[in-house]
Amino acid sequence: MRIVIAEDQVLLREGLARLFTDRGHDIVAAVGDAEALCASVDEHRPDLAVVDIRMPPTFTDEGTRAARAIKDAHPDLGVLVLSQHIDTRHAIALVSRAGFGYLLKDRVLDVDEFLAAAQRVAGGGSALDPQVVGALLAARRDDPLTALSERERDVLALMAEGLNNPAIARRLVVSERTVEGHVRHLLLKLGLAESGDGHRRVQAVLTYLRSEVR
Repeated sequence: MRIVIAEDQVLLREGLARLFTDRGHDIVAAVGDAEALCASVDEHRPDLAVVDIRMPPTFTDEGTRAARAIKDAHPDLGVLVLSQHIDTRHAIALVSRAGFGYLLKDRVLDVDEFLAAAQRVAGGGSALDPQVVGALLAARRDDPLTALSERERDVLALMAEGLNNPAIARRLVVSERTVEGHVRHLLLKLGLAESGDGHRRVQAVLTYLRSEVR
C-alpha cells in the first residue's frame, strides 16, 4: 500500500510510519495538519490516508473535515480515522462510504489487527472500532434495532467493524452457516433488500446510525 499519514503528534506519526514500513508498505507522506494532508493526497494519490481527527489549529474536527474533502475528491481512496476518544458525530459523517474506518488510537497496539483493518479499508471495506459501534448502538432506544435479538445485535456490531461471515463465526464461536442465518434475518427485520452491493452490510448499521442525529 501507498500511505499518507496525518498526525500532529510527532512520535505517534513516526511510530505509525515505522509500523507500516516494517510490513513492506510505502509511506509517501507524513504530515501534521489537515491542509498538508489534502495537498499530499492530491500529489501522491495514495491507497490509504491515516488521519487523526483532532489536528491544528483548533484541535476539534480538522481531521474529519479533511477526511470528507479527500473522500469527495478521491472516492476510491481508503480513509482510516484515528481518535483518542469516542465521538459518534464524526463516525456518522463518513461511515456510509466505502473504504472508511474509525478506530481508537489504542487499537494500534494490536499491530496485526490494526494492519488488517488498514488493508481492509484501503481495499474498499470498512473498519469500525467495537467501542465506537457500542456507543452508537447504545445511544438510542427508540430505533429499528429493537426488533433484533441479542445475538443479531452482536452479529450486526461485528459487521459494522468490517468483519466478514467467517471472521464473525470465529469471533462468536459458531458456524458460518449460523452467522449467515443471523445476517439474513437481521437484514429482513431492518427492511434491507438483498442486492449485489458488497457494502450493503454496512447499510444495516446505517439504519441506526442515521437515526442518532436529527
